[in-house]
Amino acid sequence: MNDTIKTSIENLIAMVKKNPQVANSVFRASTYSEDSGFTVRSEIRGFSVHIDEPRELGGNDTAPNPVELLLAALGGCQEIVYRAFAAVLGIEIVSIEVHAKGHLDLHGFLGLAEVPAGFTNISFTTRIVSSASPESIRQLAALVEKHCPVQDTLTRAIPINGKVELTQPGDPAGAVEIISPTI
Repeated sequence: MNDTIKTSIENLIAMVKKNPQVANSVFRASTYSEDSGFTVRSEIRGFSVHIDEPRELGGNDTAPNPVELLLAALGGCQEIVYRAFAAVLGIEIVSIEVHAKGHLDLHGFLGLAEVPAGFTNISFTTRIVSSASPESIRQLAALVEKHCPVQDTLTRAIPINGKVELTQPGDPAGAVEIISPTI
């Protein structure tokens, strides 16, 4: 069992109980086009994450694409939440694997049919190596499915607000025109 994780989670719980306003966190990511192709660099807390498309979708296949990263985010979040709850509950976990897959109909992305542009369904299998009882792992799995932030975000409707700003090339003043897409 990882005592560092347990201590970190217990300290976080105590801090949020003492100062509930610190529970309201904001996470950020910014992305930048690297070239005229599909290669994108994302900056997250000082980390660079590259994004691209596979060759069959017009990319250079230099990095995962956005929907693959979404699946990785789900799996990674699941594993982290398993480790966190297991540490606090005293459940020893030797290893965890999450294998996620999403089904996507390219007709929607390409505007060829009135079908969703995103995944039509996502499934995953979690493999846990542990000496804990099946009942303990069932209870742990129920906690993870209820408290995994990425799974929660994917399974309920949340508002997404965006705007488009246009700056003309060579404009020394950097004038920005706000363009509101009709979504």
